[in-house]
Amino acid sequence: MTALDAVRSQRAAVNALRRALDRGKLSSAYLFHGPSGVGKELAAVAVATDVLEHGDPDVSKDRIATGNHPDVRVFRPREEGKRNLQVEVLRTEILPLAQFAPFEAKSTFFIFPEADISFPDFQPEAANALLKTLEEPRPNIHFILTSERPNALLPTIRSRCQGIRFGRLPAPVLRDILDAEGIGPDAIGPAIALSAGRADVALAMCRDGAVESLTTLVQGVDDAIQGSGPGAVVDAAEQLARWDDPELALQALQNFYRDIAVMSLEGADVELGFGHLEADLRRRASSLSPAVAAARVSLIQQCAMQVRQNANRQVALDALLFELRRAD
Repeated sequence: MTALDAVRSQRAAVNALRRALDRGKLSSAYLFHGPSGVGKELAAVAVATDVLEHGDPDVSKDRIATGNHPDVRVFRPREEGKRNLQVEVLRTEILPLAQFAPFEAKSTFFIFPEADISFPDFQPEAANALLKTLEEPRPNIHFILTSERPNALLPTIRSRCQGIRFGRLPAPVLRDILDAEGIGPDAIGPAIALSAGRADVALAMCRDGAVESLTTLVQGVDDAIQGSGPGAVVDAAEQLARWDDPELALQALQNFYRDIAVMSLEGADVELGFGHLEADLRRRASSLSPAVAAARVSLIQQCAMQVRQNANRQVALDALLFELRRAD
């Protein structure tokens, strides 16, 4: 067993890293990129653990896991302001370590989670300071940057790092993660459906009560669409617009009508996002044809795209709900 064995459903990424480890050709700088919550930081620490253990069997996994090993350093974005790392901190507190490392082991790893936040392209001073070190790496010093938005990094930073792509987690893996955290079955289905393969989002939704709130919101929107007057539709659109993450709310609404479409089809064997609402979905499916439900899914997707492109949120949502009403 190696530490990389704990990284699930990232076969291509793990295989690429294992080949480098087996050949003794680990890059001096990596960029692990992909969605949040899919194992990028876990893989970074796992690579460090496997390298250090191979070089020194006495290396303590616990020290690495708890952040107490001097040759595995994790530098997160700062908590305040825009969270970017300040160039003075990088020059005086972080990069000097690279001049003296390794300290105990034969190699040292500097890990920067959310590197696109720590080194944004619109504030390039710290990124340029890091770049000088990446351009002239010392032996046995390895930098691993992780990023959900690699294009937000300077092209020069990206070009100095070997890119490793991480994909979204499949539903069975997310279910295992949520089960292990003791999440109730009613929340698991919607959390998986709305997380887009990201374990951090799925867990946050379950812990923050977002699943229950989104379920109530979606049912309220559907009630307004199917039988209430224009005033109720406007009120429902305003509730959607006030939601902290309107794209997530639209995704929930999209999943709701997708589930109704699935329920309308004979013999369909697809896991429902809102499986805990099966009785309600079946009742709605009896009055809403699969074609109409699918048309609503398409309309919601179009509105979500408009919101992402910075359209007026309230206007877009007002128009959407009246369109959904006409599509009945």
